[in-house]
Amino acid sequence: MGNRKARPRRSFTAEFKAESVELCRRDDRSVGQVAKDFDLTETAVRDWVKQAEIDAGARNGLTSSEREELAALRRENRRLRQDVDILKRATAFFAAETR
Repeated sequence: MGNRKARPRRSFTAEFKAESVELCRRDDRSVGQVAKDFDLTETAVRDWVKQAEIDAGARNGLTSSEREELAALRRENRRLRQDVDILKRATAFFAAETR
């Protein structure tokens, strides 16, 4: 395992992912074959198939839109926590200045 180089992180379009999932679903090719044909990792293709099943309602889990919403809410929550921290520091600073 020490000889393997890490793959650079790549991003794929929704259409490409959907096409890969469809190839696996039609039973034309296995997940491993699709991964090999498109120079992908089997894990990535399996994850895409799993997410497609969740989005279709065939499996339990967060749908893609729910995942996007959750990520947006977490970003907003992090920003709001930073805002509160800044306001607390400003309040402490001005309270010390008025004494």
